[in-house]
Amino acid sequence: MIKLIATDMDGTLLNSRGELSPDFYNVFKQLKEENVVFAAASGRQYFTLVENFKEVSDDMLFIAENGTYIAYRGKEIAVHPLDRRVAHQLIEKGRTIEDAYIVLATSKGAYIENADEDFVREVNKYYVKCQLIDDLLSVEGDILKVTICDFKGAEHNSYLAYEDLRSKAQMSVAGDIWLDMMANGVNKGKAIEDIQQQLGITYEETMVFGDYLNDFEMLQKAHHSYAMANAHPSLKKIARFSAKSNDEDGVIQKIKEVVLKQDDEY
Repeated sequence: MIKLIATDMDGTLLNSRGELSPDFYNVFKQLKEENVVFAAASGRQYFTLVENFKEVSDDMLFIAENGTYIAYRGKEIAVHPLDRRVAHQLIEKGRTIEDAYIVLATSKGAYIENADEDFVREVNKYYVKCQLIDDLLSVEGDILKVTICDFKGAEHNSYLAYEDLRSKAQMSVAGDIWLDMMANGVNKGKAIEDIQQQLGITYEETMVFGDYLNDFEMLQKAHHSYAMANAHPSLKKIARFSAKSNDEDGVIQKIKEVVLKQDDEY
């Protein structure tokens, strides 16, 4: 019996227009009635996820900032900050990468130091609480992650630029133009482990969905691991099962079929 469902957002639960399935809230209600915990697992910040699911946020579990921040029913249950010295090294390196911009994520909100129009437009999609400041190195408090928005492509540009710092941080290519850097060992998979332990849920009782490289570890922490039809080839290789694409409501379709025992005509 499945007791926990965790899904990535962009490219997975959301369609290519960034929309939830029309059936989402009805399916969520049924999962709640069955006592199935539903989690959004994303590189997005916590405040954005709460806004995305404001109708049901009080009943949801959120794995935010690629596993560095976890909250359930409005209460913080785990935080995994990045060493400040390492964060500063990542920021300084990021400043040297052409056509790349830095987002500094904290538990209080996000910060940027560049007002490039294209960059800000991208940031606004994922960070509803974000502030433009003069110097990211001046930010105080717990740092959750350093993110690079790389218009030349994260996987083949900025990820390579950080080769000399890879031993100091967990680095995950989170999308075509996104590179997320967290504390070593912190990722969505670690977050799933945290949740399983705290809620008494097993590997066999966990279902996860993903489409990109930052979902890799998460898929390894659930028996019911699904790669979307539109997923990165590396993810398809390790997933036990497959789902239709995000534009075909693959997540909702599989939840109906496997968990709620309904067909597509529901």
